[in-house]
Parts: sequence; structure tokens; C-alpha cells
Amino acid sequence: MKDRLIRYSMQIAMLGQLLSLALITEKEFTLIKNKLMHDYGIISDLTS
Repeated sequence: MKDRLIRYSMQIAMLGQLLSLALITEKEFTLIKNKLMHDYGIISDLTS
């Protein structure tokens, strides 16, 4: 479980970098983040 959480966190961090560099839109960020949350079984987003 710990490894999955680390992998999820790394993917969210990279996704945030793409957003900050304007390589993806807010909508794309949200869609991808929600898909990652579903895939990794994350039920709460404390960063929003």
C-alpha cells in the first residue's frame, strides 16, 4: 500500500508541474487527477 501511495503522489506531482507549465488545462488536470484517484483507490483529495 505504501508503494502505491508513493507512486500516486509522484504522478500527482508531475501532473501539477504540467499544469503549472501550462502544458495541460485545468479541465485536463481535473480529469486526469480524478482518474488517478479512482485507479489508486484514493477517496479524498485534501489538496483542493
